[in-house]
Amino acid sequence: MLSYITDLDKRMFYRIVGLSQRHGVYDWAKRISATGDGHVYLYLAVGLMLTHAQGQNLFNLLLASFLIELPLYLLLKNSIRRTRPCHALIGFENGFEPSDRFSLPSGHTAAAFVMATSVAQVYPVVAPFAYVWALCIGASRIALGVHYPSDIVAGALLGTGAVLLVHPVI
Repeated sequence: MLSYITDLDKRMFYRIVGLSQRHGVYDWAKRISATGDGHVYLYLAVGLMLTHAQGQNLFNLLLASFLIELPLYLLLKNSIRRTRPCHALIGFENGFEPSDRFSLPSGHTAAAFVMATSVAQVYPVVAPFAYVWALCIGASRIALGVHYPSDIVAGALLGTGAVLLVHPVI
């Protein structure tokens, strides 16, 4: 069963990377991926906290959620130690070097889903946009060749789960 899932994951990876190469979305993927870097969340949360009545609620929810998500992410990534596809697949060249060696779960995706789920809880009207953005970050990580699709699913579950775990408390 595990070998079937691994094979399916690799086939889906190659299909997504192939589509992104044929349609020339590599530069787009780099730009979208960069919006998932940590400083963007901080700027947005602080900006909303200073300018909007619900901003403090978003800031508190993000802080509590990241305090759950980040240690779990590090524990999983360093326990599972799954080699990234750009390093594991023979003959695969992507031209993008990730910040670490391991791929499961996707940290960019986990953080994007912490943000999207937190935004959905505090500002439900913009939830669809937040989730589309988070999905685009996950897809960009595959297109860049640094994650398998299952890494993205795991990151999305981790990020969403962290928020849902702390939201009733906040």
